[in-house]
Amino acid sequence: MSFSESEVIEYLARIFATSDSRVIIGIGDDAAVVAQGAANTVVTTDMAVEGVHFKRIWSSAHEIGRKITAANLADIYAMGAEPRHLVVALSLTGNESMNWIKELAQGIKDEADTCNVSVIGGDLVRGPVVTISMTAIGEVSHPILRSGAQVGDGVFLSGLPGLSAAGLFLLSKEINISALRSSVCAERAVSQFRAPEVNYSAAIALLDAHALCDVSDGLLTQGQQVAKGSGVRLEISSEWIEASSGFRELSDLAYEVGAYVWDWIACGGEDHVFLATGIKLPGMQIGTVQDGSDCEILGLTQIPQGFTHFL
Repeated sequence: MSFSESEVIEYLARIFATSDSRVIIGIGDDAAVVAQGAANTVVTTDMAVEGVHFKRIWSSAHEIGRKITAANLADIYAMGAEPRHLVVALSLTGNESMNWIKELAQGIKDEADTCNVSVIGGDLVRGPVVTISMTAIGEVSHPILRSGAQVGDGVFLSGLPGLSAAGLFLLSKEINISALRSSVCAERAVSQFRAPEVNYSAAIALLDAHALCDVSDGLLTQGQQVAKGSGVRLEISSEWIEASSGFRELSDLAYEVGAYVWDWIACGGEDHVFLATGIKLPGMQIGTVQDGSDCEILGLTQIPQGFTHFL
């Protein structure tokens, strides 16, 4: 394939561009925002496809349900919004047991319950693989966008990304976790990949941010989106990240299994930590916003590599 995900999104954004004055934010952020009376409605959709986003040999139905739900809820919170409802479309092969389907639904409900969110409808079809498409609906008065970063801001993370990517690496390589010296970190990584523990309250604490997004596609990718949308440059310090809680354990695990820890931290997705810019925000400061363009992690001797959908 000769195109990237960002190229497809930019092309679709041009096709679907609208002059509807009710659309405050359209394609290009974590969610869309539409004016609806006193409060604005926030809408986002995410999809999980068997064999791409999850494997049934790796994850239970309950974990899969939690995983896709967390991705949607995090996108709503990343707009400075509160989630309210979910709509779920499900494609099944017909070979699943009723118990598996019930566990999937329970996983969706359990994750939604952590945010007092209800599932209000959806669709059910048959297909070649299990596919889950979920739409989350929320409310916000003043959305926080990716395009709000200002020169002089600090760059902050609500937590250290990379655990989910580490878990995917361990499962893909079929590594015996119990035999590792870093087995405790490895178990946390696999658990985070299967069903991420998202600190939703961290996003609520970032409502004073100038720019905010969910790190679902990798720190570098998300940082580049903020930089491009805001017309600024994000300079991230590898030393500041290395001083953060959890880095040493993750680095030790990477070394033990022959991986490059910055591939996980800079390019790994699905941890759903929150990236923000602003002044004296909660979380850990990892960099600054400067004049210029792009996003760079300073101090690395090797360029991090990560997953892309189409290249």
